[in-house]
Amino acid sequence: MIIIGSGYAQVLQALAQAGWGIVWTSLYHLVPMLFCVIGWQGLMPGKKRPSLGYFFYLLWLRTSINNLMPVARIGGEVVAVRLMTKDGIRKTDATAATVVELTVSVIAVFLFSLIGVGMFALHINNRNVVLQLILGLVLSLPVIAMLLFIQRAGFFGLLLKIFNLMFHDVGEKLAGHTARLDRAVQTMYRRQHRVLICGLWQFISWVSGTGEIWLALYFLGSPLSLAKCFMIEALIQASSSAAFVVPAALGVQEAGFFLFGVILGLTPQIAVALAVMRRCRDLIIFVPGLIAWQIQEGRWLLKKRN
Repeated sequence: MIIIGSGYAQVLQALAQAGWGIVWTSLYHLVPMLFCVIGWQGLMPGKKRPSLGYFFYLLWLRTSINNLMPVARIGGEVVAVRLMTKDGIRKTDATAATVVELTVSVIAVFLFSLIGVGMFALHINNRNVVLQLILGLVLSLPVIAMLLFIQRAGFFGLLLKIFNLMFHDVGEKLAGHTARLDRAVQTMYRRQHRVLICGLWQFISWVSGTGEIWLALYFLGSPLSLAKCFMIEALIQASSSAAFVVPAALGVQEAGFFLFGVILGLTPQIAVALAVMRRCRDLIIFVPGLIAWQIQEGRWLLKKRN
């Protein structure tokens, strides 16, 4: 509907002008992914950690699942832990590193969004839009605080108690397993320097996404300053995070590009073309990730049968 309302022909014309720039912009997304991988790998205990290439592969599959499947943006983490354990990594280490990295990433994107909203508030005079954005950030604070609290209190132990209430006694073996997972998470948080370094890389990853917006607009023939590109990326991430239960943030992301892009000086057609280029990135980068995941699962299934 947004595409039709903005002028279907003009949007297609803008995308045609971008041409191969759509591919180059999509491939640029590998840069933020690399920064994220460095932070994730750094959380793993021990001196002999899996390679960056291995973690990059895991992140590719994980992000592909989260972005394209209706799994509330956490199904990819479950698959990543499963892959690591099948490759011989201890389940407690794999789970703890993934849980902590996910939490740190949530905090990093909150800070990134907060800076973007602050810059946006200084740039425009529309108090209603700014107040709604600030309210959204404020409402996310209790969620972040609760996420940290339950991990410190024993997230997996709490889950076990819930399962016991729902399904009665689930067994002492599972209780011991959840206790080990909770200890692994808490131990990882005590390595504060690693957590802080992970947070720094996560923040750099989110900030580097600014380059993707800048490149897309450059190829569309409507470049903006890096400051405005930063604001667009931060506001899109904020709105997408608020709609995490919507598969691939369908509709929410497009509306965000349209609203914030037009406010920051883009024409409606270019703003919509920018949103379409972001969807093209999903097709170019993440659809192959889903295919690779299914191939991996198929190999395991065949091996199990043999």
